[in-house]
Amino acid sequence: MQLNMLKCKLHQACVTDTELDYEGSCAIDANLMDAAGIREFEQIHVYNLANGARFTTYAIRGEAGSRMISMNGAAAHLCSEGDRIIICCYANVDQSELDRHEPALVYCDGDNRITHQRNGIPLQVA
Repeated sequence: MQLNMLKCKLHQACVTDTELDYEGSCAIDANLMDAAGIREFEQIHVYNLANGARFTTYAIRGEAGSRMISMNGAAAHLCSEGDRIIICCYANVDQSELDRHEPALVYCDGDNRITHQRNGIPLQVA
């Protein structure tokens, strides 16, 4: 059996641009993509913290060091510049590999600088 598990995420990244007429769906600074392990043309899930929109699109490489997160095409209707978002990728993991699976979690500040990285989420308590 395979389970669809979180592969990686960019947590609280900030949308820097929206380009309705640009080809491609979400341009992400190449350094952020590399840090999280997101591949160009890989399916991504975007969760908009500002308006609750949740959608699926794909990633394209943005200029390294630009700190860009540009929502393009139809995705531009679902985000505004300055919105904080979570970008996630998922992967099918065989049940025999689950104990070794660790997602790459990359945390961003409001300027899309990496503040820290880890491979797990602390236990949520009541």
